[in-house]
Amino acid sequence: MIHTEPTPNPESLKFLSENTISNIGTEEFQKNEIKKINNPFIKELLSFKGVELVLVSKNFLSVKKTKDISWNELKPMVISHLNHYFENNKEPILKEELKRKETKDHTDETVQKIIDVLDTKIRPAVARDGGDIKFKSFENGVVKVELQGSCSGCPSSLMTLKQGVQNLLKHYVKEVNSVEAN
Repeated sequence: MIHTEPTPNPESLKFLSENTISNIGTEEFQKNEIKKINNPFIKELLSFKGVELVLVSKNFLSVKKTKDISWNELKPMVISHLNHYFENNKEPILKEELKRKETKDHTDETVQKIIDVLDTKIRPAVARDGGDIKFKSFENGVVKVELQGSCSGCPSSLMTLKQGVQNLLKHYVKEVNSVEAN
């Protein structure tokens, strides 16, 4: 059974499943990079008219659409695509062999503290809205992050970044002065 939830971004919708969709964490796929994508489910979903971005997480996927298509038209197609996959497959859509290598071997103590705060305090909240946040860099007191899924291009994401993410990071990691989207 697939359920949907709205996100703060009107062009993005969250599709929840009781099945595990990804067992490798959160990954984002964009239509403009469709040639680089090997996963047939993701490739087909991105080829739907109006779909520009797909964020896949453990038990949900977020779809960001263009303004020229309505959710009334697109939502049943996405639900049908998900249901069809799980009727014919028992394993997650994203599994271990497809995982891209992430840079988790940060030795800097401050960077590790920043990543811990992002993973434990910020990422769960962002995931509730159908998005994700990825650490990119930390230099001269400035943390650079990438907003993904529903968060990319969302009207309220800059406010979330400045009031939420920046305030939390400054509170928990004294070396942080500001946060910017990459």
